[in-house]
Amino acid sequence: MNSNEAPPPLPPGQDPPIQLHSVSQRLGDDAAMRMFLPVGRSGWAIAAGYLGLFGLVVLPAPIALIVSIVAIRDLKRSRETDRPKYGMGRAVFGLIVGILGTLVILGVILHEFWR
Repeated sequence: MNSNEAPPPLPPGQDPPIQLHSVSQRLGDDAAMRMFLPVGRSGWAIAAGYLGLFGLVVLPAPIALIVSIVAIRDLKRSRETDRPKYGMGRAVFGLIVGILGTLVILGVILHEFWR
């Protein structure tokens, strides 16, 4: 068969073969898969999400705040490339909890200082 010719048609009722290389390359583009697996996510966004979660205990909250800002900048920068990263929800969660936890820490410090 010449390389310019189309492949022969499939028999009726037969599905075309799955091309594994194209499926794995597009795994990060599938929103359902991104919910379950950290594919296509920014490492900073994952760290921000976990630090935000642990920031509910207050101590890592300032770190969650800083990492979340770095993650959001990383995600926005990756939008301009051909392989954008995902994870803005985790980064924003880390940012919100980081802000709230940092405010609690500052409140406790100021309360003790003004006593």
